[in-house]
Amino acid sequence: MRMTLADRLTAIVFAALGLSMAVGGYRMDRLEIRQIHPGSIPGLVPMILGVLLVICAAMLWREAARAGPDTGEPVLSDGSWLRLGLTAGTCLIYALVLVGFLPFVWSTGLFVFTFAAIFSWPGSGDVVALVKALAGAAILAVATAIGTALLFAEVFLVRLP
Repeated sequence: MRMTLADRLTAIVFAALGLSMAVGGYRMDRLEIRQIHPGSIPGLVPMILGVLLVICAAMLWREAARAGPDTGEPVLSDGSWLRLGLTAGTCLIYALVLVGFLPFVWSTGLFVFTFAAIFSWPGSGDVVALVKALAGAAILAVATAIGTALLFAEVFLVRLP
């Protein structure tokens, strides 16, 4: 499969997912019986995210159409299968093992650090590049873990595990 075809298929999947999120959010209970402000409906965030995902899908489709015929390497050639496997494995370990076993902040920080370290690992044996990559992964992990926890706790008022 070539890149433009992969982009078009991905755009279709994202558009379907975004539309289902928007429709599902719209169909959620409104809580008007309890005199709750209409702006605080439970489905508001899924609707907004669904619409944004459809917009991103349309932009991806447009860029794939604009690119023209693809004559490059097939998608998932060379080391791409390894990267796909590492991505799937890391995400599965996070979802099935870390979340629930460790507090959310620690599991998210560990996941982000591992993911960023794997994909920013320098190909050469340069120690300076390795230290920079690991430091960047650590900074990203701490910021993401704390930022996500604060966002859910303070803005969305959701208790995380």
